Amino acid sequence: MEGGGGHGGAMEHESLLHGITNTEEGLDVKQNDNIKNKRAPAIILGYVCLESLGFYGISTNLVIYLSSILHESNASIAMNITTWTGTSFFTPFLGAIIADSYSGSYKMILFSSLLYLLGMGTITLAASIPSLKPPSCLGNSCPPASDFQKFFFYSGLYLIAFGSGGVKSSLLPLGADQFDDDNPTEAQKKGSFFNYFYFCLNAGALASSTAIVWIQQNVDWAIGYGIATLCMVLALVCFLIGTFTFRLREPGGSPLKNVSQVLVASFRKRKLRVPSDSRFLYEVDEDNLNPQGTHRLDHTDEFRCLDKAAIVSNSGMKEVDSWSCWRLCTVTQVEEFKTLLRLFPIWVASIIYSVAYAQMYTTFVEQGRAMETRLGSFSIPPASLFAFEVLSVMLWVLIYDTVVAAIARSYLGDGCGLTQLQRMGIGYFCIIVAMATAAMVEMKRKESNKKGKLISILWQLPQFFLMACSEVFTYIGQLEFFYDQSPNSMKSMSTAISLLSISLGNYLNSLIVSLVALVTTTRDSAGWIPDDLNKGHLDCFFWWLAGLSCLNFMAYISFAKRFTLKRRVFV
Repeated sequence: MEGGGGHGGAMEHESLLHGITNTEEGLDVKQNDNIKNKRAPAIILGYVCLESLGFYGISTNLVIYLSSILHESNASIAMNITTWTGTSFFTPFLGAIIADSYSGSYKMILFSSLLYLLGMGTITLAASIPSLKPPSCLGNSCPPASDFQKFFFYSGLYLIAFGSGGVKSSLLPLGADQFDDDNPTEAQKKGSFFNYFYFCLNAGALASSTAIVWIQQNVDWAIGYGIATLCMVLALVCFLIGTFTFRLREPGGSPLKNVSQVLVASFRKRKLRVPSDSRFLYEVDEDNLNPQGTHRLDHTDEFRCLDKAAIVSNSGMKEVDSWSCWRLCTVTQVEEFKTLLRLFPIWVASIIYSVAYAQMYTTFVEQGRAMETRLGSFSIPPASLFAFEVLSVMLWVLIYDTVVAAIARSYLGDGCGLTQLQRMGIGYFCIIVAMATAAMVEMKRKESNKKGKLISILWQLPQFFLMACSEVFTYIGQLEFFYDQSPNSMKSMSTAISLLSISLGNYLNSLIVSLVALVTTTRDSAGWIPDDLNKGHLDCFFWWLAGLSCLNFMAYISFAKRFTLKRRVFV
């Protein structure tokens, strides 16, 4: 493991592990550390399950709340939800900078959890107090929410966005830090941890999208939101219980500062020529790297202009130690920056992917509301089909971890199974099929509506199942890929960068929906996504997204083929 030790004396344990593991005392400490680190991942998985239950207890049925309680229009709902979701996946980037630079993962999660609870309490109050809600509809007349009512509700919503952002930026890296990358068995367990982290996240989402959604719509919104808030309280208690079991990585200074140093140093020496032999570039032993515990990286030939940051001029050969970090960087620092540049095209492709993925909790729900939701005497809330998608995700996680991965390791080349880039590629292809399926279902729905019939909401199940398959292959692979390929000093930021693509995808979707409404709405046409979908062309929107996803898939394949994996130096 890189970095420092754990909380409350664990740093002493860590130094014993590295320095005197051959003594009897050192062996006892190592044994105790192993016991702790078996508990720590389990505690983190328990936290993520409860936190997910709380978060999705707020977000899953948000379309219905904004429509039936706050009386917002379909276009407004789509834009507001994707903007809020985008913010929820943008704030991890801010949290990651703070966690990697100053606070560390533990303190970031603790502070963010408290902010989280404040937001959820505000939402619960907004649903509980009559004066914080507009009057109920009278026939077709639905009075809109006042500015103060909207302000109060959205204040709680955005407090949740910032709180969940801090948690998202640090929880997965904290869990991954419990495993030793230098131990092959531990490294394989870490791969399974990523899968089961996602499994637990979706287990919480499943409970929310079934039980809590049903309570919100059939019992009381305030009770449903109150249960979600209670789950977040339990998650925080669970996290505090694990305080002394976590192995913590000390913050290594601002990652943005390290990047800036490479840029400044290479610019200052822009007129120098990079030596043909990389051994003449500046590097130090692993023990002297900053931050402590960073692994040395092998030199690569890409972005050679940045290598100038590691050139030691003849006049400064005897004064290397006194040089400013803004004038001379190590090869490892330069290679860490190169790694970020290599990740950029993959990251851009994931933004476009997230635009299509955002339809699952916006236009898919609106499509479901225009279908027959009754199944016998039971009414299926449109948002609850998200539960089927979540259940499908959990099923795909188990299938992948127990069957697909084993088969891939047996029959693919080096016995390592599917690479993370291959997994993501499969997910990118699946979302094309999912969007095309949604378009065909919408065509079927409109055709039946013209005949005076409503088709069952169960027609949506195939598109949700395909979205689940795509999600498992893409997002789990993406999280693991960005974590593994990122610099050691940017492990929290790696997760945040991955989630940032979801954020920007949601923002981009809001922009696209606005532009589609603007371009397609005329005096004679209600546009592609009107309040009454029977007068619109939602199928055209889905076909357009399928085409966009196809182009994105081809671009991703091109980027993935040229990607150079991070190479560590073993000495």
